[in-house]
Amino acid sequence: MSTLDLFRMDGLTAVVTGASSGLGEGFAIALAEAGADVVVAARRVDRLEALADKLRVSGTRVTTVAADVSDPTACDLVAQTALDQHGRIDALVNNAGLGSAVSALKETPEGFRRLIDVNLNGVFWMAQACARRMEHGGSIVNVSSVLGLVAPRFPQAAYAASKAGVIGLTRDLAGEWSQRRGIRVNALCPGYFDSEMTSGEGEALRAMVSAQSMMGRFGTQAEIDAAMLFLASPASSYITGTTLTVDGGLAAY
Repeated sequence: MSTLDLFRMDGLTAVVTGASSGLGEGFAIALAEAGADVVVAARRVDRLEALADKLRVSGTRVTTVAADVSDPTACDLVAQTALDQHGRIDALVNNAGLGSAVSALKETPEGFRRLIDVNLNGVFWMAQACARRMEHGGSIVNVSSVLGLVAPRFPQAAYAASKAGVIGLTRDLAGEWSQRRGIRVNALCPGYFDSEMTSGEGEALRAMVSAQSMMGRFGTQAEIDAAMLFLASPASSYITGTTLTVDGGLAAY
């Protein structure tokens, strides 16, 4: 097998949460291009179906599942549907999440809890559900954020806490599952990318990235897709419990 072949996922099945838009939609497309069957989950079913139609044109087997990852029962349904429809789960890209920018003194209990419930608890419920059904040699990619590593430049206490929690959770799950179950667990920490989540942030955010990152720009979908595919595919078969930061040098600046 050549080095490039290690990035192929022919005959494998990948589950992607938060796939109705943004980075998650791009992740599903990239996995399909690498040869994987994909199971896409999100709350907005109409957008999932539009994505599925697009992927099926090129011959990809796609299954859509409506799910709110903050509900453990919904996460279990996603994993069981993947197993029922495709016979296996080889990779999970745990991407579903919410964003927020609220002053810590103005944050409400409901808002804080909702963000933690989706961004952190939902990552755990999905990882647990898929790991129970995953093939030996499988991979879980938990999508965190550069804001789980460095202090936010804007008031984002709930978001930063949730994403830092994902990194800690990733290390623990890797320790529990890498030897015992043969499942690698890694975290992917994106910086700022053009996506639905950042589209309304305006020029202040772009100015901050320009001034406070080494590369001085937002990333592209292709740049984060490549990192995700590395962690999800056999190309990273000797990597677990780590955090891959894709941020244009923001955290290191």
